[in-house]
Amino acid sequence: QVQLVESGGGLVQAGGSLRLSCAASGRTFSSYAMGWFRQAPGKEREWVAAISRSGGLTYYADSVKGRFTISRDNAKNTVYLQMNSLKPEDTAVYYCAAARGTAQAMGVTSNADYWGQGTQVTVSS
Repeated sequence: QVQLVESGGGLVQAGGSLRLSCAASGRTFSSYAMGWFRQAPGKEREWVAAISRSGGLTYYADSVKGRFTISRDNAKNTVYLQMNSLKPEDTAVYYCAAARGTAQAMGVTSNADYWGQGTQVTVSS
């Protein structure tokens, strides 16, 4: 089992940047594809980005492509989401997730096996 703890959320002005981190417990972090999802009030959960076990492959939702970057450090059991050029519509609770399947499948199915508790990101206009 994997436990995930997100950090790095907060309040930022439009055009600003934030970096989210997700620390994973356990010795099998590199066995999981990792991803980020978000959920805005009144909206369904939305897949944002995913990264393969080795970190060599990354996938992004069209809404964040070119602005967000997902990365991972398997030695530190941590996955990151660098968010640049933030927009008010990026406001949401952001969740880290781990999947036994592939990163590509995570993006297609919008599903995962383990979830963090979420961190709030608020972008003011």
